[in-house]
Amino acid sequence: MSGSICPLEWRYGSTEMRRVFSRRNIMDTYIAVEAAILKGLEEAGLAPSGCWSKVESLKGTLDPAEVDRLESRIGHDIAAIAEIISNRIDEPCSRFVHLGATSYDIVDTTWALILGEALELTRARLIEVIKLLVSLVEKYRDTIIVGRTHARHALPITFGFKMANYAYELTRSLQRLRELNERVVRSKISGAVGTMAGWLKQGLIVENTASSHLGLKPHLITTQVAPRDGFAEVIADLAILASQLERLSLEVRELMRDEISEVYIDTSEVGSSAMPHKRNPSVPERVCGLSRVIRGLLVSSMENIALMHERDLTNSSSERVIIPHAFLIIDQMLLDTISILRGLRVDEVSTSRNLELTQGRIMSECIMVKLVLRKGYSRIQAHELLRKLSRASIQENKHLREILMENGLYDDEIGECFDYSKYLGNYSELIDRVLKYVREQIEVGSM
Repeated sequence: MSGSICPLEWRYGSTEMRRVFSRRNIMDTYIAVEAAILKGLEEAGLAPSGCWSKVESLKGTLDPAEVDRLESRIGHDIAAIAEIISNRIDEPCSRFVHLGATSYDIVDTTWALILGEALELTRARLIEVIKLLVSLVEKYRDTIIVGRTHARHALPITFGFKMANYAYELTRSLQRLRELNERVVRSKISGAVGTMAGWLKQGLIVENTASSHLGLKPHLITTQVAPRDGFAEVIADLAILASQLERLSLEVRELMRDEISEVYIDTSEVGSSAMPHKRNPSVPERVCGLSRVIRGLLVSSMENIALMHERDLTNSSSERVIIPHAFLIIDQMLLDTISILRGLRVDEVSTSRNLELTQGRIMSECIMVKLVLRKGYSRIQAHELLRKLSRASIQENKHLREILMENGLYDDEIGECFDYSKYLGNYSELIDRVLKYVREQIEVGSM
């Protein structure tokens, strides 16, 4: 696409997500909504029978260039579409197209249908990510690695335990994305200020018929537009998901560092055009970069909630940019995460080496607990003692075990602390608890 400006047109996002937000799909959905409202008018006795199907048959026939020409003359895209539809069907049906409706009956109901499609695709991709994480949890459930806090060695954990945390977080996002359907994927068919006045007290019939035909529930009450808190919630939930994916990618990037080298991505792609030896985390870095764009879109979405009176037009222009961009970006991030997880491998030579880097000091908590529970120390006394002994281990470049021996504190029970597999707490039960939750939530989506 040599004439393209936005990289979302050719670089980021899938063909499937681009189709959802394509102009053709949006225009065909506009027509479907106009047809559904006309079907509602027929049911209410306000229009002749059979007209709605004539409008429905126009899907796929409207030329965007024709719409643009008319819009440039009259200054309104939905009015242009309504006029073109009216000119394409015979009397008396042409007289009733868009009768009693306002443009945002069409726009917001179309957004609901488009969002429904986009959310379904997003959830499907997210489920694939979660399933890949589950496979890593199962594969590396008992693979012991260093746990880090403040980027410093803390206590031993397992790589499966680490991945289970991400599976849990991302499954929470899956729940959030499902809940959006109830609040956001709803029709807005209520006329110019939301009272349905143009349908002569038959508005509820029009709304119910049109909504049922489109497979939507209606909002309970609206102004001229659907409440914008729903749109902000969509972008907020996508921003949360983006941030979670960034955290996972940041984890991979950090663990790929030469100084750590605990994971790598099994891929054939070129790492550097200049340095043949490099295996760069370019895909995880892209995930991190794109997440920042989605979070930036959230500010405008929040500002769109505060419209004047029954509505103003400040939301319209920004939503045309925000919504498709947010979904195409999250689509790319999910595709990238799928790619990362499919190729993610643990280097167990490096994990074993790194466990020994602090010369046993990562087990100071274990020793402290033993001193309190088995040797009669108070927690404060034991903590201060282990703090001093750990400093001695660093300064003298000696294993903590050796320092303990020199201070007469080492015995077989204390020695058990240096078997990392015996100080993993309830990691396996916690993993099982997460896997149960994850599988239940995935099952909900397949029902």
